[in-house]
Amino acid sequence: MKKLGFGLMRLPLLDKTDANSIDVEQVKQMVDAFMEKGFTYFDTAWMYCGFNSESTVKKVLVDRYPREAYTLATKLHTGFFHSLEDRDKIFNQQMQKTGVTCFDYYLLHGIEASSLPKFEQFDCFNWLLDKKEKGLVKHAGFSFHDSAELLDEILTNHPEMEFVQLQINYLDWESEWVQSRKCYEVAVKHGKPVIVMEPVKGGTLSKIPEQAEKVFKDYDAELSVSGWAIRFAASLDNVMMVLSGMSNLEQVQDNLSYMEDFKPLTEEEKELTYKVADIINAQTAIPCTGCSYCTSGCPKKIAIPQYFSLYNEDMRENLEEKGWTATATQYAILAEKFGKAGDCVGCGQCEGVCPQHLPIIEKLKEVSGHFDR
Repeated sequence: MKKLGFGLMRLPLLDKTDANSIDVEQVKQMVDAFMEKGFTYFDTAWMYCGFNSESTVKKVLVDRYPREAYTLATKLHTGFFHSLEDRDKIFNQQMQKTGVTCFDYYLLHGIEASSLPKFEQFDCFNWLLDKKEKGLVKHAGFSFHDSAELLDEILTNHPEMEFVQLQINYLDWESEWVQSRKCYEVAVKHGKPVIVMEPVKGGTLSKIPEQAEKVFKDYDAELSVSGWAIRFAASLDNVMMVLSGMSNLEQVQDNLSYMEDFKPLTEEEKELTYKVADIINAQTAIPCTGCSYCTSGCPKKIAIPQYFSLYNEDMRENLEEKGWTATATQYAILAEKFGKAGDCVGCGQCEGVCPQHLPIIEKLKEVSGHFDR
């Protein structure tokens, strides 16, 4: 398989405030462009796009292409099963929603220290192997958001897992929080192929500070800044697939332009990504990827990722000189439909599901202090 995978978590919407309003016709165009260039890997999950990603897969892919033409991956998350029976109920519904009779790749979703005990309690590793033995799954693995030490422990205890999906990008490569490099090295040690998620860090690496963008453009004026991020991840030897959560046809076409005939980064180019990472890290207030795991259970319906993104934009500005930025208006528009940052009641459900382990409650206070005036 070619190394670029289609991540179906951030699909285009007809209404940006409604995760259910997927622009199916545009997604069909995106899928067709992707497939025409020989790319076949599609990644979805139970809760993506307001629980509609898997059913969209059926409309845009499964109903329109022969089964042997594509590779499909989906996942089981601890937030949605509470009994042994629930595991099968979700799995069977996933088959019904997608319209397939076998998943090429199936993952235990988002393993970290807080979720691992539940996966173990409900014997999910053996459950997944049973699905494989029955021919319902071809490859068994898991996605992971935690320390390299815990990853080493899991792969030691579960050598039967065939692959691991990790958050890897040049911004998180040396992060002590995400530990991209360390986790990658653990996977290599255990001989497990790596599927990369968040190579563009939820879009963060597609819109970088001007100073950082200039570093890339001075070297190669044609390659997009997103292209640098995806090529960084794809250049790693043990990486079998890089997922890109594409949100419009233009992003698909951009990705195809440099991944159709993929060329790994040179050592000089890798050094440029490290230089850019230093510039970006110095200007990022809240390292949110915009995955939106935090929003579905929020009792105040606070648009957490959107508010963090607006806050980050303002923190990169010279506010003393400008006095006003458009983000304040954007925040006010969102706050008419969603709860304000200051409405947070501190229940903590968001922090319990955040793959980045962000102190969301404290950060919302900062956002509120900035915008709720």
